[in-house]
Amino acid sequence: MFIIYIDDLAKLLEHHGLTTKLFADDVKVYLEIKNADDAVKLQAAVDLMSCWASEWQLSVSVSKCHVLTVGHNQLNTNYELDGCQLPRNTVCRDLGIMVTSNLSPTQHINAIVVKAHQRVNNLLRCFTSGDKNLLVRAFTVYVRPLLEYNSVIWSPCLKQDIILIEKV
Repeated sequence: MFIIYIDDLAKLLEHHGLTTKLFADDVKVYLEIKNADDAVKLQAAVDLMSCWASEWQLSVSVSKCHVLTVGHNQLNTNYELDGCQLPRNTVCRDLGIMVTSNLSPTQHINAIVVKAHQRVNNLLRCFTSGDKNLLVRAFTVYVRPLLEYNSVIWSPCLKQDIILIEKV
């Protein structure tokens, strides 16, 4: 239902030449910054989103907003939302996936491997049974989903990343 409510924001931003992605109450705005005019265009879009939110009596969580530069852009433009400067990050979490400015999955893989090892240790501590079928089933239910969630997006290509995942 919220997508219907927010759909006009996506159309408004696309009309201004920006790529928009929506998921539930999340809005992501993309624009290739080639020159200073593109940076001004992106700031105008951020201002437009702020005005749209005010008009519809929605609050924007500025603390959850940030700028992620992908690639080697030499322009270090600062963007503001509701008078607050948006932080420039090298890593952003998007729907459970850690996206880095160089699009490398290594940082995400390191994070999920740590979580998976913690769950494996908890399982071994909690289950006193040595039944292999029970332990394999528990691993399949509680650990594998961590390792497989959205793996088509962050699929490892480096040998070191593959080894880390397989060690779990």
